[in-house]
Amino acid sequence: MLVRRCAIVMLEPREHAVFDLALLVAGGSGLRSGRAWFALAPHLDQECELDEDHVRVLGELSPTNWVELDELATQHPCTVLAGLLERRLLIEQGSTADADDQGVRATHWRPAAAVMHAMSRWQGVDSKQLAREFAAHANQPILAYLGAPPTPVREHLPEPEQRLLPVPPSTPFDQLLLRRVTCRNYDTTRELPLLDFAAVLHRSFAARAVVETAPGVHILKKGVPSAGGLHPTEAYLLVQRVEGVAPGLYHYQAVRHALEPMRLLEGDAAAALARTFVAGQDYFAHAHVLVIAVSRFERNFWKYRNHAKAYRALTLDVGYLSHTIYLASTELGLAAFITAAINEVDIERAFGLDPRHEGPLAVCGFGLRAAQREEIEFDPLGVVWGAAEC
Repeated sequence: MLVRRCAIVMLEPREHAVFDLALLVAGGSGLRSGRAWFALAPHLDQECELDEDHVRVLGELSPTNWVELDELATQHPCTVLAGLLERRLLIEQGSTADADDQGVRATHWRPAAAVMHAMSRWQGVDSKQLAREFAAHANQPILAYLGAPPTPVREHLPEPEQRLLPVPPSTPFDQLLLRRVTCRNYDTTRELPLLDFAAVLHRSFAARAVVETAPGVHILKKGVPSAGGLHPTEAYLLVQRVEGVAPGLYHYQAVRHALEPMRLLEGDAAAALARTFVAGQDYFAHAHVLVIAVSRFERNFWKYRNHAKAYRALTLDVGYLSHTIYLASTELGLAAFITAAINEVDIERAFGLDPRHEGPLAVCGFGLRAAQREEIEFDPLGVVWGAAEC
């Protein structure tokens, strides 16, 4: 059997308290500090605990050269090697673990970014339940529990030494920005007009031009910037209530400005999936359209291989696109939202995405705002609801 270490793995030592009756009997607190090692690897679905023998041997294994397991057994304890194989940190050639690890290698991830991305993905999380648990755990006013927050803005000089700048005259763009309010109240009784649906997608994601800069190398011109003109962020859609478009899962083809149906859904099934996607945030799940911003990692990392800034560029992409969704929606009298509290694993499975090659960073949504406000919205200027109430 040929084996090698996985491509990327990071080790985290954690301290924890262990109850020790002998310490309690001796008059102490009964708590003894212990340490555990955890391996974080992007080809795994979750972290795994190691003992010190695992850590020592793992550090001596090659991530590049395939070697016979029997040969390694002459240098390291068989029980330790078996434990690393079971944890999929020692990879058998041709195994499913090898296929997952090869996916990481082929995408040219920066190791720290790969681990951070993989280990921050959610599955089956209900954010409302988390909020309830936080409130129960805190059991006291938020300031008493968390302490005072940082100041709203950073100031380096006292007010008299700061130079005030002229305020520009108001323009239609200023009015558009004032009306840009994150929506938590969507009208579930009406369908979004098809033309409005298409307009938001076109202004946010459509490629206005495709340019071949070298044989086989194409860059896109969109309404937002992107590192290298690569535009690696794709729009996957969960449509719930759009005129002439059946509820279901779709991919938006940005060059042709077209929908690619992936799976049609009954209304109740679409609503349940929407709630799962946004981790139980019902007020977002009611949006007419959910736009899942999916990063094609290999599209970006093809050029920026193992690059310290490549993952950061992906997050900037999603920021540009989400704000364009906000502006395009607001101009049409629609409402929008964005959230990073999402169940990435559930989204990947619904759309059939390989998380080593592409995955969601955020979920946006847009649609018709409800006539009545049931959920609170941050509208301190009262531009949308007519009352300065947060």
